[in-house]
Amino acid sequence: MKLRVVESYDEMSKLTAKEIVTRITTNHSFTLGLATGSTPEGVYKSLIEEHKRNGISFENVSTFNLDEYIGLDPIHKNSYHCFMQQKLFSYINIFKSNIHIPKGNTSNHQEECLHYESIIKASGGIALQILGIGKNGHIGFNEPGTDFSSRTHIVNLTESTRAANARFFSTPEEVPTQAITMGISSILDSKEIFLLVSGHQKAEALHKLLTTDCDNMFPASSLKNHSNVTIIADSDAATLL
Repeated sequence: MKLRVVESYDEMSKLTAKEIVTRITTNHSFTLGLATGSTPEGVYKSLIEEHKRNGISFENVSTFNLDEYIGLDPIHKNSYHCFMQQKLFSYINIFKSNIHIPKGNTSNHQEECLHYESIIKASGGIALQILGIGKNGHIGFNEPGTDFSSRTHIVNLTESTRAANARFFSTPEEVPTQAITMGISSILDSKEIFLLVSGHQKAEALHKLLTTDCDNMFPASSLKNHSNVTIIADSDAATLL
């Protein structure tokens, strides 16, 4: 794994966006894996600026999001479908047919898992996957204990993960208890991975990732098994290194 430490969250976001733009503009078609949550928001803001100010086109880009809550309609204000529209898709020229996010409101969730895997495969796989990391080491919604061989699947969210996401809901009780997520093996199939780490609250997780062995009780450690991972961290996240 390569580590790049920058001064601030803003610098991390702009650097990541520039790297994404470089790959988009040098490929006839490009498949980008996306994450949600507060960490990548700055990246999406920078990508919008690249589109508006520099004319960067997303017409050749297909996207696959990591996850979605079970039980939320796509139009629900706290669904990841809605998040991505508000933070990125509504402001760039990406084709709707090229946007892929797991459906959390289907009648057959297992069938949706298989379908999501199939469309990733049909696309030729993900060229670059953007990831964040949870305090407990989760990537996507792959919680501690997830098998490294897992494909897209349904997960029961831990109380710590639900608590971390409660700020987006009116009450903690409204946070869904399950999600559909790309599995660890699905993520590791990506040709390249950027792991973004920001803030003092993630310093311990980053330190653990870099100083301990692979362990499925710390899912992000699975990234040690990938040959092309770049960690981009701000100085606050790097305080324990």
